[in-house]
Amino acid sequence: MAHGQMAEKAAPIIEDGEAQVVEAFSDPSKWIRHDLWVETTFDSDGDGKLDRMHVDVTRPEQTESEGLKLPVIYESSPYYAGTAGLDKGVFWDVKHELGEPGKPRKHPEVTRLGERPIISNSQIMTWVPRGYIVVHSSSPGTGLSDGAPTVGGDNESLAPKAVIDWLNGRAKGFTERDGDKEVKAYWSTGKVGMTGTSYNGTIPLAAATTGADGLEAIIPIAPNTSYYHYYRSNGLVRSPGGYLGEDIDVLYDFIHSGDESKRARNNEVVRDTEMKNGQDRITGDYNDFWAGRDYLNDMEPMKAALLMSHGFNDWNVMPEHSYRIYKKAKEMGLPTQIYYHQNGHGGPPPISMMNRWFTRYLFDVENGVENDPKAWIVRENDNKDNPTPYSDYPNPDAQDITLYLQKGGLQFGGLSSKKSKNKGKETLVDDHNVSGADLANAESSQNRLLYVTAPLTEDVHISGVPKIKIKLASSKPAANLSVWVVSLPWSEALNSKITDNIITRGWADPQNHSSLTESKPLVPGKFYEMEFELMPDDQIIPKGQQIGLMIFSSDKEFTLWPNPGTELTVDLDGTELMLPIVGGSIDFVEHD
Repeated sequence: MAHGQMAEKAAPIIEDGEAQVVEAFSDPSKWIRHDLWVETTFDSDGDGKLDRMHVDVTRPEQTESEGLKLPVIYESSPYYAGTAGLDKGVFWDVKHELGEPGKPRKHPEVTRLGERPIISNSQIMTWVPRGYIVVHSSSPGTGLSDGAPTVGGDNESLAPKAVIDWLNGRAKGFTERDGDKEVKAYWSTGKVGMTGTSYNGTIPLAAATTGADGLEAIIPIAPNTSYYHYYRSNGLVRSPGGYLGEDIDVLYDFIHSGDESKRARNNEVVRDTEMKNGQDRITGDYNDFWAGRDYLNDMEPMKAALLMSHGFNDWNVMPEHSYRIYKKAKEMGLPTQIYYHQNGHGGPPPISMMNRWFTRYLFDVENGVENDPKAWIVRENDNKDNPTPYSDYPNPDAQDITLYLQKGGLQFGGLSSKKSKNKGKETLVDDHNVSGADLANAESSQNRLLYVTAPLTEDVHISGVPKIKIKLASSKPAANLSVWVVSLPWSEALNSKITDNIITRGWADPQNHSSLTESKPLVPGKFYEMEFELMPDDQIIPKGQQIGLMIFSSDKEFTLWPNPGTELTVDLDGTELMLPIVGGSIDFVEHD
């Protein structure tokens, strides 16, 4: 350096519309890491004081030494301080008749983990070297944050809003949980982007529904956007995949890692009163409790740009969660994109997609991302970092094709695009002991009805939300109804892909045939009509396969387990499957 020449200050570098890794920001030993408590606008633990959220900050040292101001990537979670175990008895026992209460379950306690000042190390290696500050916070009633967990209640939206307000100088931060020495975010530009996976992906959406100024962009990954849709399906009590017997009160216990002295009161008020009275495992109906935990109902104030990410084979937080929010955000005129892969739970978009999104809305760089294709879908044999662009999702070239049932479902009935009359009625017998996979793979079974097309003569591209219209009668006043759309022959190969067998699924309570908010006991033997959506999909079914519609009652992995023996009778003339097909036709040799 020449005598008298000033050292050049470090600054973010944008190339090709993306924030680049900057050497001056890339040495973790020079990062400044500290924590604080942000005051909220609510008192959810009832101690007469406004709750404070525990927040940590990781920022390049130039934000101190050179007065550099940078935008923020923010992730919030109820999981950072540890969770309760999944010991036997903490889930609800699903082995009982429909309409009856389950046995009481155990309530585990969380042993809180974590040391100050670092709440989490997530996101920092990706974003700090690219010129962002990374912030984390523990959600209400978890870790060192005050409050009570509500699993989707208003405080879980207002808590991240308070942190965003603090980053913009509108809320107070303090050095101690009970102290009065203030901390200012003088290093923040005020522009905030949020991301995270699962519950951590729900919180960005929760924050965005408050309309918080400064929250410019969110990238929710496999977010739970409605706790009703997570724990119920069309009036039916249904568990998330892999967690049979879980419900919203179980999740409450799982995350309740906050102040031990406040837990008894929180349990009494939230879990044992509000949740006990609202979650209704008897009818499964949609009610005010669930409506208050459905973020689709709260989207009017939202203005953040939305990049949504999900897996089409996520049977935990199912792909409808992302699609319903993406669809509404698009209708509202917000900047939107959606990235879908073919795998299970989790899975962020490629880093380049995320980087372009945050660069556009947090650095305010005109990189044209809003003109990019709206939908990016990883095709079946492609790498998750190599999605195929489409103008939108569902594919605009998809049209609903209706398929009709032909008798023989205890073995293999027909599934045809030709409608014919007087096909009669067929009956299955419920038995939760037999898995859906075994039912789909069976040459014949009294426990399911299976209707299949002839082998496909061309690949078939399904894109959108399949629907079923069904006319059925039950031998009892209550019954589970489960529907799978499958690709046959069923593959049991060790190297079979997640996309090989199940195309999509859905579940419903026939007692809710006319209303989601009010179920009525079925009159045994009386036929009822109902129509409901299956999970959204975008999948190419290869030539030579057969598409099958499987109708059964109890789904061993997802529903309650009533005693076997309930009979469901399906009226074939009153039942049809609607599949959204790109190109508007399915090519197969029709059954006679």
